[in-house]
Amino acid sequence: MSRNTGSTWKKSRRLGFSILETGEELTRRNYVPGQHGQGRRGKLTNYGIQLQEKQRIRHTYQLSEKQFANTYAKASKKPGASGENLLVMLESRLDNIVYRMGFARTRRAARQLVNHGHILVDGKKVDIPSFQVKPGQEIEVRERSKNLSTINEALEAATSTVDFVNVDADKKKGTYVRYPERSELFTSQPINELLVVEYYNR
Repeated sequence: MSRNTGSTWKKSRRLGFSILETGEELTRRNYVPGQHGQGRRGKLTNYGIQLQEKQRIRHTYQLSEKQFANTYAKASKKPGASGENLLVMLESRLDNIVYRMGFARTRRAARQLVNHGHILVDGKKVDIPSFQVKPGQEIEVRERSKNLSTINEALEAATSTVDFVNVDADKKKGTYVRYPERSELFTSQPINELLVVEYYNR
């Protein structure tokens, strides 16, 4: 099983982008990490800009390089814009939907819940984080896992959910209502998915 490990804070500061979508990782210093972080920073080439944008999205969804490349390959074969298809496929991953429903505080924690068999899809256990959830499918916490402190704490901490999922926090279940629209994603810190398309088509 591939795991995306390492410090989220360091990755966020290096990329100048909040991987956890909270902005907290960027509040400590306004320069890059390392001994010479306050020195002059070189200008990125076009390739460097494309790579940075790809890394921002990849680390946000906690995917390995191979997983991300495979997802893009599938997205590029679908009708429509490859960049938007990629974002929709990433948002439709089971671990991401669990995160969006507030059952976990981070995508990494959501992936762990799925891997350990705590999540049901339409009443059946699914332990594959990359499972593509379809609109209308019901996601719920397994009955024997509903008292897990990590899930209860995450639900208590959740302030809001996105419009493309419906959640019943008391029953610990929800529905993936529809595919997200592009305007609903990365609203607080914009990304340009076209740069990712250029990166893979170079």
